[in-house]
Amino acid sequence: MKYSINFALAFSAANFVAFPSRVFDLSMSEHEKRALAGISAGVKAKAQEWKPDVKRTPEYFASQQYVSNTGAHAFEAPEPKDLCGPCSGLNAMANHSYLPHNRVAMISQFVQGTYDVFAYGAVMDGGLTSWSIRDPPSSSLLSSFGLLGTPQGISGSHNKYEADASPTRHVLYGDAGNDYKLILHQFNKLCNSSLWPDGYDLSTLITFRAKRFKESQDTNPYFFNGPFIGVAVQPAAYIFIYRFMSNKSTDFPEGYLNAGVLKTFSSITGDSSASFKWTEGYESIPDSWCKPAIGDEYTISYFQSDLVAAALDYSQLLDVGGNTGTVDSFTGVDVQALTGGVFNTATLAEGNNAFCFAFQFAQQVAPDLLKGLFSAVTKPLDQLSGAISTVLAALSCPQLEPIDCAQFSHYPGSTGAC
Repeated sequence: MKYSINFALAFSAANFVAFPSRVFDLSMSEHEKRALAGISAGVKAKAQEWKPDVKRTPEYFASQQYVSNTGAHAFEAPEPKDLCGPCSGLNAMANHSYLPHNRVAMISQFVQGTYDVFAYGAVMDGGLTSWSIRDPPSSSLLSSFGLLGTPQGISGSHNKYEADASPTRHVLYGDAGNDYKLILHQFNKLCNSSLWPDGYDLSTLITFRAKRFKESQDTNPYFFNGPFIGVAVQPAAYIFIYRFMSNKSTDFPEGYLNAGVLKTFSSITGDSSASFKWTEGYESIPDSWCKPAIGDEYTISYFQSDLVAAALDYSQLLDVGGNTGTVDSFTGVDVQALTGGVFNTATLAEGNNAFCFAFQFAQQVAPDLLKGLFSAVTKPLDQLSGAISTVLAALSCPQLEPIDCAQFSHYPGSTGAC
């Protein structure tokens, strides 16, 4: 659902809420651990009570799926000091008090808030006990959370948790000087991409993504499609628009997304593309909007199936590589050399390989994600690797050899990827 997507491990909520306490145990207070344990127990209890067997064809329970945007959750515009970020969903959550209004929150607040609104959770750039959804928090906030380093915030995570070829955002190395502000004419293209009356589904968004992929090759000399950022994160930016923004109902239990809902979540006003106006940070939750059914949360296997479906339609979306300093100079990375012969360009499209490749790569570059956040990264790194390994083991992934990062030396836009 994010246009500049962060490291969204789309576990089911019941499984995910236990994830931070396992991985980041060293950095959390006992209060945070108890809060996460309580959230986890509550989510599991609801899933057992309401829909323990729901998979892909959920039933609809308005009382459980309706997300309030009134009363205690009425819209409140951000103040200039608030750290509005590139993630439409997180901005909307903060504007409706599902997150702190200043956009800096503890793990338990992010987990509870994202489950309450979207039935999913995300791990973001930051101190791992707290995050900013844009820039680094102020020194006073840092000291109050007792962080060991300075968290970047989502907007400092290019080639880690945000990608080129965004649906509506600028590129990092473009003329705009930022990679988080919405491009209005690009949003117009997204709005006009629907192939069926007033609605968007995965097929329209995947087709739109393929066009953006080619546009990026043709216009951005530093375009880079990395092993993790391109294979897993960039597609999530498109897939999540439908999976999380779409409104669930009796007629559309898996979701229906029209232009009105898309505009509201994107902070766009106006009746036509000629009159559209974007107001930064004013994203909001639509009226009468419902999240996924309890028990039908978006899981890793669900995400994987969406990735495979996109690759079957447009195999070029799995091309790892980038432009070499000029436009339209896309050159693929030698995947076989990169992975020590474990994968090659052809085998990436087979079975679980693309997913295994992306997340094993993320596991290998994890030390870079943890720098500056802990006085020593050995123990938290072991915990993070263990958590990812648990997911990958269920997929029977081939063992990836050490990544040869020298293979990226020809791509000036690959900074931060390895």
